[in-house]
Amino acid sequence: MKVLVINGPNINMLGIREPAVYGSQNFQDLLKFIEQSAAEEGISVDCYQSNHEGDLVDKIQAAYGVYDGIVINPAAYTHTSVAILDALKAVAIPAVEVHISKVSEREDFRQISYAGKACVKTYAGLGFEGYRQGLLFLKEYLKK
Repeated sequence: MKVLVINGPNINMLGIREPAVYGSQNFQDLLKFIEQSAAEEGISVDCYQSNHEGDLVDKIQAAYGVYDGIVINPAAYTHTSVAILDALKAVAIPAVEVHISKVSEREDFRQISYAGKACVKTYAGLGFEGYRQGLLFLKEYLKK
């Protein structure tokens, strides 16, 4: 099983950006956590991060025929990007949406998730653990 993990804007600033919301661990810690979690489950994983919407769309499109699943944290684009929604729908690769913070308890504008409309599951507010849960969910989902 091969999974692409995509992180959107400002996730590369973990540890610096709003530690009260996102914690003190940095982006490299997140990548290590994802890679270790995947290895423990026998999942091949590639990680990608960009602050640019079009780059994220390109990466989703390039995943077609290459990956079995996608774990995506679209970050701020969650609430604004129909383009990411459309890319996820176009490739029709099972995707899980992940958010480090509890988006449901944040600002009103964060209550809409466009990307989530194309995802089979969402994990929010679990910190890094949401990524592991996303990988585990896809592993079981893809067995069916």
